[in-house]
Amino acid sequence: MNESKKLALESVVQETGPQPDHAIIWLHGLGADGHDFVPIVPHLKAAQLRPVRFIFPHAPIRPVTINGGMAMRAWYDIIGASIDRDQDEAGILASVEAVNDVIQQQIKDGFNADRIVVAGFSQGGAIGLRAGLAQRSPLAGVIALSCYLLQSATLETWSSPSSSAVPIFMGHGQQDPVVPMALGQAAADRLSAAGYSVEWHDYPMPHSVSPEEIQAIDQWLEQRWS
Repeated sequence: MNESKKLALESVVQETGPQPDHAIIWLHGLGADGHDFVPIVPHLKAAQLRPVRFIFPHAPIRPVTINGGMAMRAWYDIIGASIDRDQDEAGILASVEAVNDVIQQQIKDGFNADRIVVAGFSQGGAIGLRAGLAQRSPLAGVIALSCYLLQSATLETWSSPSSSAVPIFMGHGQQDPVVPMALGQAAADRLSAAGYSVEWHDYPMPHSVSPEEIQAIDQWLEQRWS
C-alpha cells in the first residue's frame, strides 16, 4: 500500500453557492481537525460574492514525539523543540502527496488550477506551502499562517518553476510562543530571495488568527478573484 492511499484524506466541504468555480483547500494545525477553520467561511466576503467550494481536510492521527508520543491529528511528527530542523521527512512527503491528491480531485471536478487556493495554519500552513509551490499547474495562491518553510534548504529542487509566480500571503503573530515569528519571517525572506511574490503581515497576537488578519486575507482573495 503506498502512502497516498494510507493518507487518503476525509474532509469537511462547504460551498457558498451553486456550481462554484473557485476552491480553497484549508489545512488545520496540530491537534485540531478539519472543522477548526469552518467558522471562517462567513467572514470572508470574497467567498460570499461568488460561489466558492471550501475543502477542510482532516490530517491523519499519529503519535507526536514532542507531545510525549500522544496520538493526535498531525500532518507530520514533530521530533524536537527545533521545529524548523527536527523534521519528519517521510510524514511531510506523505502529507504533501495526500494534499496533492485533494488538489487533483478538485481539478478532476472541473476547477482550473489557477482558481484553487491552498491555505493553512501552523503545521497546515507549512504543508500548504510545500504542496502548493510544487504544483506543475500554478495555483491561484497560497495562504500560509503562523508557519515556516519546510525543507527550505532544498526549495529549488522540490518547487516547480511554473509555480514561481504564485502569490503567497503570509501572516504571523508577533507574540507567537509556538512558532516564533522569526521562523515565519525567515520563510518569507527565503521565498522572496528565490523570486516568489510574498505579501507579509504580522499582528500583535499569539499563535492564533485575528479579525484583522481575516480581513487582510479577504482583501487578498478578492484581488486574486476579481
